[in-house]
Amino acid sequence: MRISALCLTFAICPALAAAEPERYELDPEHTTVAFLVDHVGYAAVLGLFANVEGSFTYDTETQELGELRVTVNTGSVETMNDARDNHVRAGDFLAVDDHPQMVFTADGGTPETETTGQVSGDLTLLGETRPLTLDVTLNKAAEYPFGHGRFTLGLSARATLNRSDWGMTYGVANGLVGDEVTLLIETEAMRMQN
Repeated sequence: MRISALCLTFAICPALAAAEPERYELDPEHTTVAFLVDHVGYAAVLGLFANVEGSFTYDTETQELGELRVTVNTGSVETMNDARDNHVRAGDFLAVDDHPQMVFTADGGTPETETTGQVSGDLTLLGETRPLTLDVTLNKAAEYPFGHGRFTLGLSARATLNRSDWGMTYGVANGLVGDEVTLLIETEAMRMQN
């Protein structure tokens, strides 16, 4: 009995080892990258980026993550106020003419449970690359019930960063604009079809 079980284990293991993570792409219609930043201590300003794309590899069985790359069009920032949006796009903040993209890359993650974990990678912003860690929750993994019908991962991620680490110091010293930025990411990632 033990020999049979051992043989079965060795027969299965090569098949598992041969399995490769699947590639996923962010659904642009169901991806939001937003942020909160303090304004003079009164309230936080909520903003978001309307143009985001990205992809990664992921194995739902082993939770192995790889080749993650998310690109944000910085000029697509919206804070629901035209004058403020123009200021945020200018040199005091995102300097979108010189730095039209913000990019997050990672090659691996640290699972904590079956549905939570951390992804540590690098964020390139204003020409500076610094480490950033996301707390990630897998909300759902299933075939999409309508539309494209592809296998889809529903993901939420949160992080905090000090924008001054990337050289964005406007309003920090005098307390007009908070240094700490809270990132909020909600996305549906679709398995790519061969």
